[in-house]
Amino acid sequence: MTAGSGMRLVVSGHADVDQAELDALTAQLRRRLLELDVDDVRLDRSGETAPEGAKSGEVITVGALAVSLAPVLLRPVLRLVETWMQNRPVRSVTVDVDGRTIELGHASAEQQQRLVDAFLDDVRRAPGASGTPDAEPAPGGPGEDPAPQG
Repeated sequence: MTAGSGMRLVVSGHADVDQAELDALTAQLRRRLLELDVDDVRLDRSGETAPEGAKSGEVITVGALAVSLAPVLLRPVLRLVETWMQNRPVRSVTVDVDGRTIELGHASAEQQQRLVDAFLDDVRRAPGASGTPDAEPAPGGPGEDPAPQG
C-alpha cells in the first residue's frame, strides 16, 4: 500500500435489510471512519453487486465506500469496522486494498484477528508498498525467527 492509497469497503446486509437501511448504515460507517483522520471517505456506487459466495436467490443489499488513507491507518480502520459491525444487521464487510481482499464478519474473534494479521502482512509485502500498514509489531515480537521449514 503506497502513501495516500485507498481501500474499498463493501457492506453487505442481512437478507431482511433493505437498501434504505443499508444506505443509512453505510453513511454511519462513513462518519465513524472520518473520525480516524483518514484523508477521505466517499460513497462508491460503482460495481454494486452481491458479494462473491452469496447464495443464488438470496437477496443481499450492499453499500460501498471508497476510503483514502495513509498506510499507518489500515489496522485502525479494520478494527473500527470490526467493532462497528457488532449489533448491526450487517452480514459482512469486504475490504479491498490494491486488489487484496478480506471479508470481515464470518469468523470468531481469534480467527478474525489471525486473518487480519495475515491480510496486513500481505498488503505490507506487496510490490510497491511503502511504510507499514500498522504501527504494532506482529505477534511473536521483533527479531524472532519463524519456525524452520522442513
